[in-house]
Amino acid sequence: MRTGPTNEHLQSLITTLKRESHAQKSGLWAAIARNLETSTRQRRVVNLSRINRNTAKNEVVVVPGKVLGSGVLDHSVTVAAWSFSDSAKEMISKANGTCLTIPELLKKDPKGKNVKIIG
Repeated sequence: MRTGPTNEHLQSLITTLKRESHAQKSGLWAAIARNLETSTRQRRVVNLSRINRNTAKNEVVVVPGKVLGSGVLDHSVTVAAWSFSDSAKEMISKANGTCLTIPELLKKDPKGKNVKIIG
């Protein structure tokens, strides 16, 4: 039997993402909600090296999971994720990038235009 996440904040975020997906007619938020509904073991974990390879300068990306600090980030990028390691936050800041939570990105860009999902 599939039960979904037990974290209250995550459950609230998933509900909000689904609501905004419907209201904004944006499949991006629904896709992120589906990814966050998976079990902790299956949730995405992304290293900075992957973000560096798959983005260009000043792009906006969402990681529906955790961002880890392994690798090098050589350009500024805005990263929104469920959680960040301390080293990942530090390295993104050193590259003149920005770390956001997914709700912060949702408020900043409700339509989700030009946002990539990485994971």
